[in-house]
Amino acid sequence: LPPRTAHRTAAPLGLIPALALATLLSADALRGAEQGSVTEETLSVPGLREPVEIRIDRWGLAHLRARNEEDLFFAQGWNAARDRLFQLEMWRRQATGTTAEIIGERGLDRDVGARLHRYRGDLSAELRHYHPRGEAIVGAFVRGVNAWIERTEADPKLLPLEFRLLGIEPGRWTPEIVVSRHQGLFGNLTQELALARAVVRAGSAAVKEWNDFHPGDPDLELAPGLDPESLLDPDIARLYNAFRTPLRFRPEDVSAEFRADASGEVAGFDRTDRADRIESEDPSVGSNNWVVSGRLSQSGRPMLANDPHRILQAPSLRYFVHLEAPGWNVIGGGEPALPGISIGHNEHGAWGLTIFRTDMEDLMVYETDPGNPNRYRYGDGWAEMEVVRETFHVKGGDPVEVDLKYTRHGPVLHEVPEHRTAFSLRAAWLERGCAPYLSSLRLNQATDWAAFRRGCSFHQTPPLNLVWAGCDGDIGWQVSAITPVRQGWSGLVPVPGDGSHEWDGFLPIPLLPHLSNPDQGFWTTANEHLTPADYPYPEVIGHSWSEPYRGARVRELIGSGRRLGVDDFAAAQHDEKCLPAEALLPLLRDLPLEGSAAAARDQFDGWDHVLDRDSVAAGIYVAWERRLENRLRERFVPEEVREDIGNLSARRLVAWLRAPDARFGADPRAGRDAFAAECFAEAVEELAQRFGPDPAAWRYGQPGYKHARIRHPLGEAVDDNTRDLLEPGPLPRGGNGQTVNNTGGSDNQPTGASLRVVIDTADWDRALATNSPGQSGDPASPHYRDLFEGWARGDYFPLLYSKDRIAEATSTRLLLEPGGRE
Repeated sequence: LPPRTAHRTAAPLGLIPALALATLLSADALRGAEQGSVTEETLSVPGLREPVEIRIDRWGLAHLRARNEEDLFFAQGWNAARDRLFQLEMWRRQATGTTAEIIGERGLDRDVGARLHRYRGDLSAELRHYHPRGEAIVGAFVRGVNAWIERTEADPKLLPLEFRLLGIEPGRWTPEIVVSRHQGLFGNLTQELALARAVVRAGSAAVKEWNDFHPGDPDLELAPGLDPESLLDPDIARLYNAFRTPLRFRPEDVSAEFRADASGEVAGFDRTDRADRIESEDPSVGSNNWVVSGRLSQSGRPMLANDPHRILQAPSLRYFVHLEAPGWNVIGGGEPALPGISIGHNEHGAWGLTIFRTDMEDLMVYETDPGNPNRYRYGDGWAEMEVVRETFHVKGGDPVEVDLKYTRHGPVLHEVPEHRTAFSLRAAWLERGCAPYLSSLRLNQATDWAAFRRGCSFHQTPPLNLVWAGCDGDIGWQVSAITPVRQGWSGLVPVPGDGSHEWDGFLPIPLLPHLSNPDQGFWTTANEHLTPADYPYPEVIGHSWSEPYRGARVRELIGSGRRLGVDDFAAAQHDEKCLPAEALLPLLRDLPLEGSAAAARDQFDGWDHVLDRDSVAAGIYVAWERRLENRLRERFVPEEVREDIGNLSARRLVAWLRAPDARFGADPRAGRDAFAAECFAEAVEELAQRFGPDPAAWRYGQPGYKHARIRHPLGEAVDDNTRDLLEPGPLPRGGNGQTVNNTGGSDNQPTGASLRVVIDTADWDRALATNSPGQSGDPASPHYRDLFEGWARGDYFPLLYSKDRIAEATSTRLLLEPGGRE
């Protein structure tokens, strides 16, 4: 079977014919692998101690081989800058709070927020947390980044197009940039504010009904003495949100010859779909991973699959690399701004990750001294805020001086002196050792499950389900996060900062949920609630989880008991069967539909509930499901709190419709049926208006319906031709937010698999991977978008590990020689 046919099937994996590895690779990739020409270059690189070899394979993946650890991480930084320099420059500016220097005054809040939330502890101790030699490793990585920047200073033609568009040059890196928290997946503070505002307007009982909290019945009551009206202030989270929002450029930021029109409009896209919807989708709730023991694999050895989901962007958030030196032989994907690898394998085992829900933040509310707003009530007296003055340089304006303030709990986000109120953030991620993913350095050298768990005990952010598949036969799961212990309060709404709501420290990571070698022979996580009911520390576990449908579908696919291979895992990662569709479609079966609605219902005859991009039934179902959710939200949630409540969960949608209550009227089932029929007729009418009256034109993945166009920070600022160079797509997609191949709920896919790996510990060279749109961040590189079409089709490239296979697939060989200053 060709790969697309295999991936869209809804049959159990036992019915999917085994695919040869070659069929999982795109035809272009295979042709590339057959070519024998290799470009070779020797470069003199100041800062190296000994020579380093970099082999770049046909898919743009760099295999680095060094003779010592220092040179290995120097070369990783050098190579990351070679491939992703503009991306690293944007990271640097966001980490250091210097974006206003290039975008003017509108960057000031972002910069103030970034510096307000800097880690300000002992940097040496911070770096040693991530690895016993973390200070040396990060230092070498930073020197490597700067060595490439020095090379571009000598030869500006090496700078990617984006630098010319903006008229800027890259700045130098420091270790502080590597440990920045600005890219972290945290964000509970915004949920606290939204819930508190909804509670103020509608009461806690109603808010619990509209949300999908589980397990338990969390306390949403506001603490006595907390002024409810103060929580309605729209500026409380302004600085917090500003520094965490993806950086987007406007036409005025760009050289005139490349600029979009004055309105910022670019032909061929809907700004609302691109800008508003993409940021409304949570990028942390779409990931999957699973491991199986040798008794369930065709090879007889453990296997692993992982597809972490994030906001889709160009260049890709993820970057694959292979690091080899004495004590290191690790391959996989991570973020280009960090040394080491987050997801992948070494010679002993493989590991992967998904987000596990914990609550790392609290919004603290203070009474301030009427005679001195820098003092706040704590206990029986007043405590003094620490004040740090910072200077911000602004493009087109004078420097701005800002006082950054801190309470004992953390940075002060907002003050209202006339109401004697201040708000600060208590964030566990501002503790030592909380730079996202950087503790993966310890996992990179794990030799077995026990060593892997020891490494996990240092991983604090983001909160993760980490899974392991070892060559010795062990598989395991360990939750790893820094988790505040709260006694007697949920952490879901703001609390007084007067000392009445303090944390009881942090739970040791080994006490978080974990298991090894489960009886069923496999384990899978998909951001859903997996904590056992008898877990002894429920106070550290979150209450807001991903929907259960992806995890349930994966367990259907891998839990049959038959032996699985890499082809089965690849097919499962692209599975698009929608379990909510199985639950909701029977509601339509006997309804008295008429005209075009009745004809549209006929499209479901024989449909397998798979949201395939070529399916008319999938297009009709998705339009109906969206209409159901919107109308239920309008019917059940008062208008004044809809923004705070957000979208209804699919689990809540299914529950309300499958078991209707009095809200649907005196006869709940009859009311539910009328509601479902009305929504279906409206969905069909909408499809006819969008795509014409012929249902054949309602295919899910057609142009204008479900598609992927990958955003670039400059995409809305430049003219059409430049934008097409920067932004790959559009290409048709299938799936939605409830399918294993999670493509989100918007027409233009906002989030998705930032990478995929499928790994069989029996043969590392059979490992498969995807990235999108490509390994390089330079639009002029052949590896900028060469993986995008394969990613959209469901193809993979080989994640080669052995020296012989790497040599066969090498397209470019760089030899870096130690040199003096050039």
